Amino acid sequence: MYQRWQKWNKVSRKWLWILVVVGMVASLPLIYGRIQTEQTAKNVELIFNYRSLLESSYYQPNPEAYLNEQLDKLQGAGVSTIAMFESNLDELSRSHRVMVYSTQDLINMKKLPLSSAATENQTYVVFTNEENARTFQPLIEDTFNTFDIDVAPWSWEPGETAIRINTSMANALIKSFAPDPIAMKMLRDKGFNILPRMSDSMPYDQTAVDKMLTMFQENNVKHILFEGDAVKGFTDDPEKKSLKAFADSLKAHGLGIVTIEGLKKPQAGFNKLAYDLNYNVVRLYSLSDKDAKLDTDTLADRFALAVKDRKIRMIYINSMPSKDMSKSTITDSVDNIVQTLGEPGNAIKRIEKDGYHLGQAEAFTVTSHTWDKMLKALVVLGGVAFVSILVSYFLPSLTLAALIIGLLGCAGLFVIHKQELLEQMLSLLVAISAPTIAMLLAIKKVQETQRANYLMSSGRRLTHSLVLFIKTSLLSLCAVPFVIALLNNITYALVLNQFRGVSLLHVVPVFLVALYVFLYQGKSVYSELRRWLRMPITVLWVACAVILGAVGLYYLSRTGNSGSLLPGEAEFRSFLENTIGVRPRNKEFLAFHPLFIMGVFAALRFPKLIYVLIIASIGQLSMVDTFAHIHSPVLISLIRGLLGMGFGIIIGLIAVGVWTIVERCWTQWSPRLLKD
Repeated sequence: MYQRWQKWNKVSRKWLWILVVVGMVASLPLIYGRIQTEQTAKNVELIFNYRSLLESSYYQPNPEAYLNEQLDKLQGAGVSTIAMFESNLDELSRSHRVMVYSTQDLINMKKLPLSSAATENQTYVVFTNEENARTFQPLIEDTFNTFDIDVAPWSWEPGETAIRINTSMANALIKSFAPDPIAMKMLRDKGFNILPRMSDSMPYDQTAVDKMLTMFQENNVKHILFEGDAVKGFTDDPEKKSLKAFADSLKAHGLGIVTIEGLKKPQAGFNKLAYDLNYNVVRLYSLSDKDAKLDTDTLADRFALAVKDRKIRMIYINSMPSKDMSKSTITDSVDNIVQTLGEPGNAIKRIEKDGYHLGQAEAFTVTSHTWDKMLKALVVLGGVAFVSILVSYFLPSLTLAALIIGLLGCAGLFVIHKQELLEQMLSLLVAISAPTIAMLLAIKKVQETQRANYLMSSGRRLTHSLVLFIKTSLLSLCAVPFVIALLNNITYALVLNQFRGVSLLHVVPVFLVALYVFLYQGKSVYSELRRWLRMPITVLWVACAVILGAVGLYYLSRTGNSGSLLPGEAEFRSFLENTIGVRPRNKEFLAFHPLFIMGVFAALRFPKLIYVLIIASIGQLSMVDTFAHIHSPVLISLIRGLLGMGFGIIIGLIAVGVWTIVERCWTQWSPRLLKD
């Protein structure tokens, strides 16, 4: 029975490869569907923060004239939308709609008796004209009544309207209400669209929400951007089911929502709200007021790459005022932004050159078919087979067991409605398996060639190296159809969900290749392990271990988006992007692809150099990792990988040339050195 089981395991590898091919073929319609989805939503919306302009205007001698001038500049540069926050007394004061005083302020102005200081701590609001009183007094009263804070008329000057709010000025200033309707009308009259920002600071009131959303709809608003750590309705959701109610109101008014790229953690309740809205969601890149002062070329690069590489459809620009001590003035970054979008930055031209258009952003139109579930089941079958093939190289007797256990595990996760976990786990395992298998087969091929043709000519060695590199890379890329098909969901494109296990993908294949090279090349794993353990540890070994450890830590630090760049690397990346159009990964074409080619070339003459391929495996897994960035378009990732291979071959040829010179010098001089 045991021998029969071993025979089945040995024969099964061929059938497993057939299942892998079936899975790859089944993935093709799913990949095409994702590409179709990515071809929709071509509008890019440029947005400026209105509060930034208000803050800057506060320091100008003629705030209204300054505000109009800056708005005209931005509109001429291509900014079509202004982001408006919920209003508050502080903002109304800065825009000269009201004047706000505390009890102490009025005592100092002799508007209240001195005795008020001991008994009162209230807030007084004076409207600057009757239009402002008619517009804002009801908003203020409704807001404070929600918190059971009394608002009453108050006498100021004859012919002027004022109210008294029965709370401290500090408390009154943080209460928010609907965006300034007068400012909104002014912006709409100028031709701007509005992007409202809503917070969850107020108790959820369905009537107030419907009233506000109706106003937004009347002003051609298409999306809502949330302010703070939570979406509107999140706090009251357990009691009032407010998230579902808010989603229904958004749908009734034809409004979508916006997700902000790069947040440390998602806004609470966003994913649930997005699901209830059928993912009527747009991705937004937010430029901080600090970064708005960067040079125009750098900013133009950021804007163009965000749109082309990361499915960003909204660019949100902040620009707070700052002191310029060298000129003794208060400045902002509006002029710098205008020059970035136009001349000399040419950000808009670059965006349009990539096939996008300025306009109100739209959500992606998802392409799906009734047969997608059946195709994905075949992809799952092929993915489990791929992982089982990897198991067969290390534990041959468990090949069929791995297949059976894998299929049962997938079925179990599906039954208990953990399909998302199933897809994420399997996509990670396939992403690990493909480059690992590709490298193991490459190492075996090098060793077979070594045994068959030890004294091979340089030309044949180079041909073998290039052909093996291409074959290995194509086999590594066989993981890509599985990753794309398994994670073919709009939530990954919007980064509401992500490929899990990036660190494992960068470590496990290297470890498995090293394990295979060190322990699976002798008579048995046990004998090889004993041989390595009995070797004496020298100072050289310790030094090498320390160096490799430091390099490994730096390598891991570069796996995420927050890794620090080397000096000049940012400029080199920008050069590649602007010259080629799509930037290949530096570590692939500058380091690990050339190392693979040179490593195979050298190992065909010097067998012990096979260990170099352990490090070269990073290039293979990096190609797969490129496609694990689901928010990047498939075609961009494909071009990036192919360019990396092409440039890697060119630099690899140069590295082989240098190695050949060193090799010939060593062949010529080493006998003399040994003789001396």
